[in-house]
Amino acid sequence: MKTENIEIMKSLKKLVILPLLLLGLMVSAQETANRFFYELSFKPKKDSAKIDKVMATLDIVKDKSIYQDFTITAQDSIIKMAVEEMQKSKTWKDLSKTIKMPKFSFKIYKIYPDMKEQYVDRISKNLFAYEETIKFDWKILSDKEKIGAYNTQKATTEFGGRQWTAWFSTDIPFQDGPYKFYGLPGLIVKIEDEGKNYSWLLSGNKSVKDWKEFSYVEELQAQSGMVSNEKKVIPKDKFDKAFAAFKQDPMAEWRAQVPQNMLTMKMPGSDMTIGEMMKNQEKIAKDFFNANDNPIEIVPVAEKKKK
Repeated sequence: MKTENIEIMKSLKKLVILPLLLLGLMVSAQETANRFFYELSFKPKKDSAKIDKVMATLDIVKDKSIYQDFTITAQDSIIKMAVEEMQKSKTWKDLSKTIKMPKFSFKIYKIYPDMKEQYVDRISKNLFAYEETIKFDWKILSDKEKIGAYNTQKATTEFGGRQWTAWFSTDIPFQDGPYKFYGLPGLIVKIEDEGKNYSWLLSGNKSVKDWKEFSYVEELQAQSGMVSNEKKVIPKDKFDKAFAAFKQDPMAEWRAQVPQNMLTMKMPGSDMTIGEMMKNQEKIAKDFFNANDNPIEIVPVAEKKKK
């Protein structure tokens, strides 16, 4: 019985930070990065005029770039303080009520110099990726425009079933851009599709010393043993199948590992039971997945090639 109680407490310790489960991703490193901030305006619903906004970042280091929703990383210091307070008081606090949740959980890696792209997302406890080699057929036009502090030039392309207009600046010597976009003779400052479903606008940049691929939350999850940050590259069809199953039942793997007698146990210093907390996390996950039915790519690249 004593051994069983020890194992239960170990599992409970991991569950204390379960509210942050779905926010995870990627391998720590320490170097200096060029971080570019993009304001992303988008329509989360196909049949709605509502525009949502989120801050995204493109971090460029010597061998790759990483694009992601910046929401969680921006709250690193707040989350760190909250977790340290929980550890100190040995009580559990539902951080989902105080932490702003991201709009997108995926990351896009572009591996230099061949620009092989990796679409990376967490499926339950594991980090999966699929690889793509995308060649954009850019048409560079003579139109020029001043956008903020940047001198830019116009270019157009078709990608993912949408027509895109980009403005790039040769003043910024990176042939990169937000999301999967790259390949112009300068950084993409602005890009949007013709229906303005998705529009990225460069809003600033900074140098990040001692840069890490993972946020505090992501590193904490891995250190606690809750999740793995070791990226597994699999074929896209397998990725899509696994992700679809995850969306249908986001807590399946966790439920299978939590003993039935733990479900009625109270979280430390809380009136909420472990079972109630898990149901709450399932609702958060499903709300997240149901919030957007208007994907960036309405025709996948692989599908387009078949036509």
